[in-house]
Amino acid sequence: MQKPVIYLDHAATTYVKPEVFEAMKPYFVEEYGNASSLYSVGRSNRKAVEEARATIARCLGANEPGEIYFTGSGTEADNWAIKGSVLAARKKGGKHIITSAIEHPAIMETCKFLKKEGFDVTYLPVDSEGFVDPADVEKAIRPDTIIVSIMYANNEIGTIQPIKAIGEITKKHGVLFHCDAVQAAGSIPIDVKDLGVDMLSISGHKFYGPKGIGALYIRKGVRLENLIHGGHQERGKRPGTENVPGIIGMAKALELAVADMEQYTGKIRQLRDKAMNLIMERIPHVKLNGPVENRLPGNLNISFRFIEGESLLLMLDMKGIKASSGSACSSGSLDPSHVLMAIGLSHEIAHGSLRMSFGDHNTEGEVDYLVDSLEEIVTRLRSMSPLYEDFIKANK
Repeated sequence: MQKPVIYLDHAATTYVKPEVFEAMKPYFVEEYGNASSLYSVGRSNRKAVEEARATIARCLGANEPGEIYFTGSGTEADNWAIKGSVLAARKKGGKHIITSAIEHPAIMETCKFLKKEGFDVTYLPVDSEGFVDPADVEKAIRPDTIIVSIMYANNEIGTIQPIKAIGEITKKHGVLFHCDAVQAAGSIPIDVKDLGVDMLSISGHKFYGPKGIGALYIRKGVRLENLIHGGHQERGKRPGTENVPGIIGMAKALELAVADMEQYTGKIRQLRDKAMNLIMERIPHVKLNGPVENRLPGNLNISFRFIEGESLLLMLDMKGIKASSGSACSSGSLDPSHVLMAIGLSHEIAHGSLRMSFGDHNTEGEVDYLVDSLEEIVTRLRSMSPLYEDFIKANK
């Protein structure tokens, strides 16, 4: 009997929806002109790019299309927001950055780099469910604070942050506010005006669009230094020949995601909750990481005590189940997740974590197969664990 293939890593990347691929196709093989060229095919591509910009602006609640700038990824958008802000403000004496202890590596590594360049960085703590306290943001703001960067939803444990409350605080103090919404876009509603953010990053491949394309919303009036230097594309702010197929695909994918959000999130939340409840009922010594409420609808992160997460992943893969132990951007590291450590987990428990992120092709039957497989694998791995044996003896 052929084993099934069950994909549960939608937080890492998604497939490209057929409608998105069809929208992109002409710009690979027919309308392949440079969108900055003056001849007809270039002008038609320019028109398509600007229509895509308008679509994304509308989906994010921006005031105007000109507030959307295309990048090569969400990581680039994050880098540009922070580096561009601090470089623009350094001449006026600004030197302080505020972020949280559970940000994506795109933010953490950028802040690490800027600290070496002489900037001060405050990493705000989170509670046991991964929430930033807006009061902590306000306490951390200094006269020389340039920017606060807090992600909308965490990529590992799914925590949805109180972005609107933080936005009110940053506005009151005249501090820029950037939000990494790469995991949130397409899964929860986003209105940049209502949230009070000055900048917001998204990435196409997280919501059934293509890889290699992202965008940064920059509120009109916010001044950033360029991250990349070159030609005049993106009004001189982000040079490089436009990725026309990627831009078209990302706009189409976001438009579909926003239109179908209520139905989509209802379905994947139901699957997620079924998996969570069955795992908690049938497998002992497990811990849900992150909150039950105010959590991304498709995200489930659970730690299994007395086993190692990598072994669990490999054995799940042998059964056709594709999941993750955390962020794909950190999967090459043997260190425990900085997110799980920040919410108070021990090294042992953090190393036994599994992230499952559900998507539109998953089914209830796949959830049943997942839980059956987990129960079997966890039992087998624990039978080989001296730690588990010692635990059982101590608790008899």
